[in-house]
Amino acid sequence: MTVLDLLGTDGRAEERAAVVELRGVAREFPGEPPVHALHPTDLRVDAGEYFSVVGPSGSGKSTLLHLLGLLDSPTSGEYLLDGRPTADAGERERASLRATRIGFVFQAFHLLPHRTVLENVLLATVYSGVPRAERRDRAVAALERVGLGHRLDFLPTVLSGGERQRTAVARAVVSRPRVLLADEPTGNLDSDSSASVLELFDELHAEGLTLLVITHDDDVSARAQRRVRISDGRLREIA
Repeated sequence: MTVLDLLGTDGRAEERAAVVELRGVAREFPGEPPVHALHPTDLRVDAGEYFSVVGPSGSGKSTLLHLLGLLDSPTSGEYLLDGRPTADAGERERASLRATRIGFVFQAFHLLPHRTVLENVLLATVYSGVPRAERRDRAVAALERVGLGHRLDFLPTVLSGGERQRTAVARAVVSRPRVLLADEPTGNLDSDSSASVLELFDELHAEGLTLLVITHDDDVSARAQRRVRISDGRLREIA
């Protein structure tokens, strides 16, 4: 099964639709003087693109991540997720958008240690509103897609770092999100595990998934088809 089967799309009708669009989005934190964590920014990521943001600590990556993930709101400008304005969305609607439109992959995995691999992925189907009758089949299919069909009943604590991150990827895609948002996805991995996860990202992108990766690592960033560098809260495209 490919990611297009998991996403429930043929990969054609919405091929060039904008999934993520920032229009003059800025984030300022109060102080003396105010901190301009993100200067006014325009950004568009289309369906099926593999896009990366690279920059060092303190460059504004976390601020951008929180805005894209609807974990924070901009001071000014407009953020459209899958064509939907988010400025007036209440917390319940924002939570629903996070659960159904965005798949999250974090550096620290954020797996529940006392739940099996399958249970961790099944929980994501509950939160995203997958019909009960489909949950197990979808969770198993997602884990098989990332090469973990033989680890369903294992606890995360006995998995390698690479296997934990692939479990997190399965959890992220099982809800059929419009974009996979990955925050330093190889930050806790050794070189072999990092290579394995990045190869999986390449495969998922080839199958039609939209990926947006935020990283400090130029080698990780270079896997993307489009790249921007962030520095002092300003983005510039890398040729």
